[in-house]
Amino acid sequence: MSQHDKPLTLLGDLTPEDFLANYWQQKPLLIRGAIPDFISPIDPDELAGLACELGVEARLVEENGPEGPWQVSHGPFDDATFERLPEGNWSLLVQAVDHYVPSIAALMDEFDFLPRWRLDDIMVSYAPPGGSVGPHIDQYDVFLLQASGQRRWQLGSKQPDNAPIIQGIDLRILETFEVETSSDWTLAPGDMLYLPPGWAHHGVSQTDDCMTISVGFRAPSADEAITSYADYVGEQLSDSQRYSDAGMTPAQHLGELDDDAVERMRQFVLSTLDKPEQVAQWFGRVMTQPKYIDQVVPLEEPMSEAELVAQLQEGEPLLHMPGSRVAWRSDANGTTLFADGDGHACSEELAKRLADPTPMYEDVLDLDGAAALITQLVNTGSLGFMGEEEDEE
Repeated sequence: MSQHDKPLTLLGDLTPEDFLANYWQQKPLLIRGAIPDFISPIDPDELAGLACELGVEARLVEENGPEGPWQVSHGPFDDATFERLPEGNWSLLVQAVDHYVPSIAALMDEFDFLPRWRLDDIMVSYAPPGGSVGPHIDQYDVFLLQASGQRRWQLGSKQPDNAPIIQGIDLRILETFEVETSSDWTLAPGDMLYLPPGWAHHGVSQTDDCMTISVGFRAPSADEAITSYADYVGEQLSDSQRYSDAGMTPAQHLGELDDDAVERMRQFVLSTLDKPEQVAQWFGRVMTQPKYIDQVVPLEEPMSEAELVAQLQEGEPLLHMPGSRVAWRSDANGTTLFADGDGHACSEELAKRLADPTPMYEDVLDLDGAAALITQLVNTGSLGFMGEEEDEE
């Protein structure tokens, strides 16, 4: 029996196969006691401290703000901001907390039945009683794990893309929200709610120190995907590849763009774009691009291969740097390791090991080509030694 054939507490009585077949991207699922005896890895003061740091994406949502209803402010904040807040009806949301708090990042391991490249980040929200961001929909899958306190979740139905939203505010709050009578739950620490894209939901804090951990997933829109892929392909095309119409028949009507011409252009575009190996190389790069451009930082003084080997031989663990994203793919053309938007040819065995988020030690050097590729990844900021990670924090 494989690790994915048996039920996991995280999914209640469901196996990962059952969950993916019957719930993933299809319908919500409430899991009581997904993580039994759960204790939040972060407290409200630590979250507020993160929200005060430069470069951390944080939002403050006030239902009745001094500048109007549903006021949204963006960090970094300061102590004065929090001191002026009322006793209730506001929320603090901090994105990508997994990039800054290792114990939050470790929660990603609970979701190892999903490809790691599919996960985007872990957001943590805090709210006193009555705190909310209003009824809304998300365009991506999300697991909402209750970290502390209690939050009441009310669910509506799946909404169309053009569902009306309240205008004039910096939130996408639905104009109308009808609660499904069987989908009104209060979650306690360790309980979790899964929501597929487009499902209307509304969460309201019931107690002091209500904290919710949101595990979100990366899903490029059609607009983003087409634009990005066209840019990737365009960089590789020669100016000599142009529309042609050899063998066409004489024009019947001056100025007419006939069906044959349109079909020739359609085939020209499709033949340029529809190349599976090319799509795979682009897809690996786009799905491993860092969430924040300035988070994966190259070393100011590049490390030599000899220095890398020496540090590993001294027993220093080598890790994925916070915010780094890695994936791999093998096909008829060989294996590619994708790291933070770049592709690196290597052996499949090496790619698998470098994509594994567990610490690496000297034995990784036994893999063919490891020293050279790892040195490159350390220099570009994708990998780093423990001391370097602490320095970044």
